[in-house]
Amino acid sequence: MNQRRPAVVVLAAGRGQRFRGEGHKLEQLVGGETVLAHTLRQTMATGLRFVVVTSESLAPLVRNHVAERDMLVLPAQDRLGRPAPVGMGHSIAAGVAATGDAPGWLIVPADMPLLQASSLMAVARALEHDPIAYAQYDGQRGHPVGFSAELFSELTALQGDEGARKLLARFPAQAVDVDDPGVLVDVDTVEDLERVLSVHPAVPTPASARSRLQRAGGGVGD
Repeated sequence: MNQRRPAVVVLAAGRGQRFRGEGHKLEQLVGGETVLAHTLRQTMATGLRFVVVTSESLAPLVRNHVAERDMLVLPAQDRLGRPAPVGMGHSIAAGVAATGDAPGWLIVPADMPLLQASSLMAVARALEHDPIAYAQYDGQRGHPVGFSAELFSELTALQGDEGARKLLARFPAQAVDVDDPGVLVDVDTVEDLERVLSVHPAVPTPASARSRLQRAGGGVGD
């Protein structure tokens, strides 16, 4: 492991409310493995340090794939018993703070089963020269988005669902062209899952893909 390379913050704490199928979107099967497993395999293939930021309800799923030391479980309540903050911004802030000695961070949503390790490494290399870098395919911005250590304070101050988008508007950002449409593909809905099933190399045929989707409790057009 190269200690000068960024850490990867995998965001797996979302409630997935847009997914109308049975179960959480990260639990859905693609070629016999969960959406989360595919994302984590590509993350681990980079050899970069990583942390999976997750919720108490999803922690058992995450533990199936990573060691406890590579997890950050966000509590459901604060010390006074009030609901704890939620949202992508809060998850990013927590993950960056937990790996605060890293020279930078790659932010990766956990619902991107087509994302390739090579795309993560391309963005990691770009951070050697730019404060922010992001993967781009066919002129469209995707994930991961990378941030250098100089943005630690801004990242750890993020809140709510806004994520880090406002930082891309405030600081110079370098687009990194990659030959990987997976940088644009996340699984938010049942329709998204069907599209992933139709193209993922681990899925034998479109017919079996549709069968898997139906068994998962989703339906086209929900």
